[in-house]
Amino acid sequence: MSLKITAENLAANDQDHLPTEDKKTVVIVRQYDEERDKLAVEELEGQCDFGQRGQPSLFTDLMGDPISRIRNLPLHVMLVAEAECGKDREIVGIIRGSIKTVTRGNKGSTPCPAYVKIAYILGLRVSSQHRRLGIGTKLVEELEEWSRSNGAKYTYMATDSNNQASIKLFTSKCNYVKFRTPSVLVQPVHAHYKPIASDIAIVRVSPQLSESFYRRIFANSEFFPKDINHILNNNLSFGTFMAVPKKTLLNWDPKSGSFPSTFAILSVWNTKDIYKLQVRGISPLKYACCLGTRVLDSWMPWLRVPSIPNIFKSFGFYLLYGIHMEGKEGPRLMKNLCAFAHNMGRNDRECSLLVAEVGVDDPVKEAIPRWNKFSWGDLWCMKNLEFKNGESEDNWVESPVSSCSVIFVDPRDF
Repeated sequence: MSLKITAENLAANDQDHLPTEDKKTVVIVRQYDEERDKLAVEELEGQCDFGQRGQPSLFTDLMGDPISRIRNLPLHVMLVAEAECGKDREIVGIIRGSIKTVTRGNKGSTPCPAYVKIAYILGLRVSSQHRRLGIGTKLVEELEEWSRSNGAKYTYMATDSNNQASIKLFTSKCNYVKFRTPSVLVQPVHAHYKPIASDIAIVRVSPQLSESFYRRIFANSEFFPKDINHILNNNLSFGTFMAVPKKTLLNWDPKSGSFPSTFAILSVWNTKDIYKLQVRGISPLKYACCLGTRVLDSWMPWLRVPSIPNIFKSFGFYLLYGIHMEGKEGPRLMKNLCAFAHNMGRNDRECSLLVAEVGVDDPVKEAIPRWNKFSWGDLWCMKNLEFKNGESEDNWVESPVSSCSVIFVDPRDF
């Protein structure tokens, strides 16, 4: 797969123009070749921090594997944009994509999953010296063509709701629609343990039973993956855990496949073995304050100081997914279950944060601990790849958010 773009074509589509000496530059979009492109892609990734100018930024370390974030999906691709000028060649842009089958929500009261094939776009990067030349748009268009050829009916992407440059590219130039606005909830892993109520039991649920539970719980949700069994059995999955009142254990057998009268459930995904993050650009004063809270919490853990981990060096995090609660004690059970996950991270020196993403109207949102300064609003934009001549039957893109408040966040997409 390749797509040639001349410098003249780029200039015709954008406000900025290439310098005169670069008029013979040709940009080719093709599939990533690990042996040929790995070092150049790593260099480009290293130039791309995330954050507003003048503010702290977030750097992503892919730990020597440029396709690590899509490797766990059965169908995936990475495209590179290569600029050729005479004998000189340079990787100036990259994009990643994957395809899976997910639920698209069901308005009916009877659980009956409606599945659709969808592509997910992530990791779009363009060299700072080659921006505003249409390269990002061409990478997106070529990935959409790959998605169509592999049977995807929709494509979607996720970005920080404040990332105006990315939002403008996808909505204004690539005809995406603002679709869902989930919340990303982030909690630091403190140096002290979090207590769990004495009347609550934490039960580990087998992958087979977890699959059965999740297929029933999320049958009417959006974005629930049909291959959930592959996620639950992946080496990156630390397991599924359920919090129930201890008194419930007398009348409930997990192996029966039935639900207790009230419970909370979630799974834990180990993202730190895929990539790590680092916060850069913080002031020396803030750095010292953050370090001080950590030292105090380590020396006197009984005070339970809300300390900030060292996120200014490379760190990992756990992603909580499959988050659900039921019954009148659901919120309290969920808070204790999150405390259990926190203590898992506390025992892992490389884990600094717990992260969860849930629908904006999902009732479970209020029960998940978070630090508001670390959390943010996400924006998912979607495009119907079958949309033609202004007509499309049964268009998921046009479905209102009220039709389904629950979104299942696939940990492989994060």
